[in-house]
Amino acid sequence: MSLFPPRESVVDVLLPVAVGSAYSYRVPEGMEVAPGDIVVVPLGPRMMLGCVWPPAENPKPVDPAKLKPIHRKYDVASLSPAMLAFIRWIADYTVTPPGMVLRLALRHDESAGISRERTGVRLTDQRPQRRTAARERVIEALADGFVRSKTDAAREAGVSPSVVDGLVDDGVLETVVLPPEPAAERPDPDHSAPELLPAQRDAADRLVEAVKARAFRPYLIDGVTGSGKTETYFEAVAETIRQGRQVLILMPEIALTQAFLDRFARRFGVKPAEWHSAVGTKRRGRVFKGVSSGEVSVVAGARSALFLPFRDLGLVIVDEEHDSAYKQEDGVHYHARDMAVVRARLEEAPVVLVSATPSIETEVNARRGRYSRLHLPERFAGTKVPRLEPIDLRKEGPPRGQWIAPRLAAEMERTIEAGGQALLFLNRRGYAPLTLCRACGHRIRCPSCSSWLVEHRFRRRLECHQCGYATPVPNECPNCHEPNSLIPCGPGVERLHEEVAKLMPNARLQVLSSDLAGGVERLRAELKAIEDGAVDVIVGTQLVAKGHNFPGLALVGVIDADVGLGHGDPRAAERTFQLLHQVAGRAGRHEKEGRAFLQTYMPEHPVMQALVAGDRDAFYDREIGVREEAHLPPFARFCALIVSGTDAHAAQAHARALAACSPLSNEVRVLGPAEAPLALVRGRHRYRLLARSDRGFDLSNYVRAWMAGAPRATGNLRVEIDIDPQSFL
Repeated sequence: MSLFPPRESVVDVLLPVAVGSAYSYRVPEGMEVAPGDIVVVPLGPRMMLGCVWPPAENPKPVDPAKLKPIHRKYDVASLSPAMLAFIRWIADYTVTPPGMVLRLALRHDESAGISRERTGVRLTDQRPQRRTAARERVIEALADGFVRSKTDAAREAGVSPSVVDGLVDDGVLETVVLPPEPAAERPDPDHSAPELLPAQRDAADRLVEAVKARAFRPYLIDGVTGSGKTETYFEAVAETIRQGRQVLILMPEIALTQAFLDRFARRFGVKPAEWHSAVGTKRRGRVFKGVSSGEVSVVAGARSALFLPFRDLGLVIVDEEHDSAYKQEDGVHYHARDMAVVRARLEEAPVVLVSATPSIETEVNARRGRYSRLHLPERFAGTKVPRLEPIDLRKEGPPRGQWIAPRLAAEMERTIEAGGQALLFLNRRGYAPLTLCRACGHRIRCPSCSSWLVEHRFRRRLECHQCGYATPVPNECPNCHEPNSLIPCGPGVERLHEEVAKLMPNARLQVLSSDLAGGVERLRAELKAIEDGAVDVIVGTQLVAKGHNFPGLALVGVIDADVGLGHGDPRAAERTFQLLHQVAGRAGRHEKEGRAFLQTYMPEHPVMQALVAGDRDAFYDREIGVREEAHLPPFARFCALIVSGTDAHAAQAHARALAACSPLSNEVRVLGPAEAPLALVRGRHRYRLLARSDRGFDLSNYVRAWMAGAPRATGNLRVEIDIDPQSFL
């Protein structure tokens, strides 16, 4: 006779906490649960949302009487087997507790899943006892008999909501229950089919066939800027919608890409559901529920949209797949591009990576046949890709104290006189990257980070771009107390804006930078103004390279093309090439012919030569050869371990202890510990170790075994594990 009741009365529940395994709970009588169900369970003194987890292969006997019961089953769709496998895969690969990955899939407001009843008002036959001008305006606005929300009724009549409430109390208006607001309207796949070029049509047909096959297959749409890559993959989106399946479109800066949403609406009649940090909590809750029920067909979102519980995911698209914003640097360290490929494989759906400048990893996969390449060699509108011209700052640099070379300034004036727009690109936010004292040479730095404070003159503050620390610009040097001795060094976009205003006092100027006041809505309004031709000169950071379409842009000037090449990051050349190629590609996308100028002190650098020659393949050939010879990704694998703490000696000692206990292996080389380039961030001292292995080696399992035998971090020491790091700071 069994000592314990049947195992079926006990289930494992994974909780969104940093533990390595699930907890066991008793299933109350009358409740039925299965793996993937979302439940509420007690954990200590509080209730917590969790997921019923598949049972272990060899479970240990458990007495249900000693277990706490599940409090209730949460009324949302269960996570699919593919989603559970996805959570487990990411946890294993990134060496992260699975509960922390589950947290990404449950990160929504629980109350948002409960729809609040929506009510509207409409006119009755009753007449008001007391007549006022405001009341008459409400009655006139609702005379058509249609139902409106109270807010809409008040806005249309130009009155306060209290006037509407008073008419409801008098019986002049009656309340009507409205149907729940949909998370998103259903796109029409046949709303506005485009005329595609032959290369686009061939690529679109291959993607449509892949969608019909309902099988995993990775594709790379590789086309020059402006070649209509988006219109091409829209045809695969349309076919997925026809099949009644769902689409996930990942974008690096979805909150800033109003142009994409408008293009989607022109093709499909409605905008897709959005998922990113700027979407309100209630709407995120509706999108979450709509995705799990299948009501939402298409989601365009940031990297976190990867963890939405799609009921029937039929297509995954990663737009601008090369963008570094896809890398999550906090908490669970994952790369959304790579994880999108994994999710598509688990869902048995095609995945499409899209870029004019593919990442080296994707390019190598395409060259080796792992990804099918779909090449679009021509611009959609028939215009030519802008020609790039170098400006050697050693020979024709700007006057002292200025940053725009005379030749570039002259070309800008000619462009504006001809009715075109000009873009000046500088990847430095604020007014100046450094402030120093001309009396004693003191450089003002962040008190909590090993970085200089950046002056933001528009806000009259010095700010740290690492931790967010900010302080007003002092009137005297904090070191020698000399008054009015602080001077800005180097340019940021605000200082560049100031210089353009002096050179071209009649030009309409606009600064585009993600850190200016006003948030997403302000940025979208500014992008719309540029698109409508209300701006002559745009001064922007890398924000301008995020796939925007500026019809009137005829000239691009890169102020400091070398800025990304001055450090030891192994991806520096790749990122510089991608960024400058994307920025230059903003010009000449419509009727106006585009030109681009690169201000550089290193015109002989291979990146500059490839850009000027327009020879993208030469750059990739060289960069891939350098990576392979140096045994760098994608021909090797890295794992970064960052040890941090408020006490530098303790952090360094723990990093040395980790290095000393690393498992011996002929296939892994452990480097360090060494002080990280950003040695102090938010008051925490940082030391870095790097483990490097061959591409085929299971580095994740090696690190997992390493951490299992390593001393535990005590006090406020913290160890971050980053498999396949993108940043080496």
